[in-house]
Amino acid sequence: MAKAKKKDEPVILVTNDDGVTAPGIRNLVEAVKDLGKIVVVAPDKPQSGMGHAITIGQPLRLTPVQYFEGIEAYQCTGTPVDCVKLAVDKVLHRKPDLCISGINHGANHSINVIYSGTMSAAVEAAIESIPSIGFSLLDHSIEANFDAARKYARIIVEQMLKRKADKHTVLNVNFPAVEEKLIKGIRICRQAYAKYEEDFLERKDPNGRKYYWLTGEFVNFDKGKDTDVWALENNYVSVVPVQFDLTNYVLKDKLQKMWKF
Repeated sequence: MAKAKKKDEPVILVTNDDGVTAPGIRNLVEAVKDLGKIVVVAPDKPQSGMGHAITIGQPLRLTPVQYFEGIEAYQCTGTPVDCVKLAVDKVLHRKPDLCISGINHGANHSINVIYSGTMSAAVEAAIESIPSIGFSLLDHSIEANFDAARKYARIIVEQMLKRKADKHTVLNVNFPAVEEKLIKGIRICRQAYAKYEEDFLERKDPNGRKYYWLTGEFVNFDKGKDTDVWALENNYVSVVPVQFDLTNYVLKDKLQKMWKF
């Protein structure tokens, strides 16, 4: 489906989890549209919190759309991970040079990376040997200001394209929700140990049946100044290199010494 690229022009796959019509993905396309051959494959509806889910047991549909002027784009009925898989196999018929996901409406720092459809799309790309970046803005509003996010997303994409990245590279990038003039720069960070202390509110529907509504409070247990949460609280763009290999190598070495079979 995708048209042939110009000589030496990188192919950049753009996806997200908020849906193909979300302001975040439009701003991401605007930020990078002249950096290569851009192809968009994104969900046809919001898929936040889907994590690394894939669609099994029901058909997937892929439909061309005209939401981005001059940009080849498709909406998919599946998850963000489905979008990456279909893009590689049925749209591009090859691996793109880079996959970028976002810009997500809302934070994906600390433990959020586990649940995030935005980041799972980026991780799936890396599993497929495609360097990738997930972008998120700490503002859930549909009217969020993406000016600073556009600027810094472009800077980071340019860095990735300039220096050939390892094919399994995944970067988790978060932008503070402040005016561009207040951003102090970019910090390479580690993932903070922070999470939501969750609470399920018990309610009743009009028929008197119980249901539960998830709420919670974000708590940062990590006081380090090298974390993504610290960087964002201090108006830096945070960049956390992540990986899909979940092996705890320190514990692996300990167990090999401690356990006798």
